[in-house]
Amino acid sequence: MEIKNIETDEKGNFVAEIENNEAGILEYTWQNDHEFSIDHTEVYEEYRGMSVGKKLVLEAVDYARKNDAKIVPNCPYAKAIFEKTIAFQDVLA
Repeated sequence: MEIKNIETDEKGNFVAEIENNEAGILEYTWQNDHEFSIDHTEVYEEYRGMSVGKKLVLEAVDYARKNDAKIVPNCPYAKAIFEKTIAFQDVLA
């Protein structure tokens, strides 16, 4: 699985690809210079059960750590992952 980050000025997407096929997407919006919200996470039906969503959230967490940023998990899926994963609390806004 490969995850690409596509970012514009205020918004961005992490796109998961499996064998050159898009498997899922995580959409985020920068709130300010040091905080972004995860707005939507979606895994396409044929790729469910392959931990695509969790890997997308993990990629967002790694990105936040590298950019000294915090995350606001507005997406219900991302929020659930943050609630279950103590190791992600350092980037939680």
